[in-house]
Amino acid sequence: MANTLEGKTIAFVVAPEGTEQVELTEPWKAVEQAGGTPKLLSTQRGSIQAFNHLDKGDQFSVDESVEAASVEDYDGLVLPGGVANPDNLRMNPSAVRFIGEFFSRQLPVAAICHAPWTLIEADVVRGRRMTSWPSLRTDLINAGAEWVDEEVVVDNGLVTSRKPDDLPAFCAKMVEEFAEGKHAGQASGAAAAKA
Repeated sequence: MANTLEGKTIAFVVAPEGTEQVELTEPWKAVEQAGGTPKLLSTQRGSIQAFNHLDKGDQFSVDESVEAASVEDYDGLVLPGGVANPDNLRMNPSAVRFIGEFFSRQLPVAAICHAPWTLIEADVVRGRRMTSWPSLRTDLINAGAEWVDEEVVVDNGLVTSRKPDDLPAFCAKMVEEFAEGKHAGQASGAAAAKA
């Protein structure tokens, strides 16, 4: 995995509060270990407050706001989970637009746990095979996805996993998809949403 992401910049988009810390830090380390450059984006500048389940974890400095960010500056996207995090992001039009653009530009996206809630809001899950935290199953099916209970699912550049225990498989597949670059099938969810 060393240097497979050299020269690539990966966006991590999180809300100001509610991100599951390990779902941020483990993929972040995987990107760095593969030679990539992770950047933390949020809906506000300053720092974000991560959580370890319901307990406050560490704070992390934000590199850029999603309002000011351009998808053209990034080669892939990671969406960590945590219940409050994606629920907050899906209420922010700038975050939803930014996330949706990764799909229309055919760029790889990795989402774990509750993060697919934001993908539902961006209307990019129709026709996609995915997994998530079990409570999102009905939401994803209602949004047009095929939901499966598997450790990691890859569908044309979209990587999804269920929970922190899945992080080793999630991180490995995420790095692989980022290294491969654009996936023509990634735009299918975005195209279906516009149809």
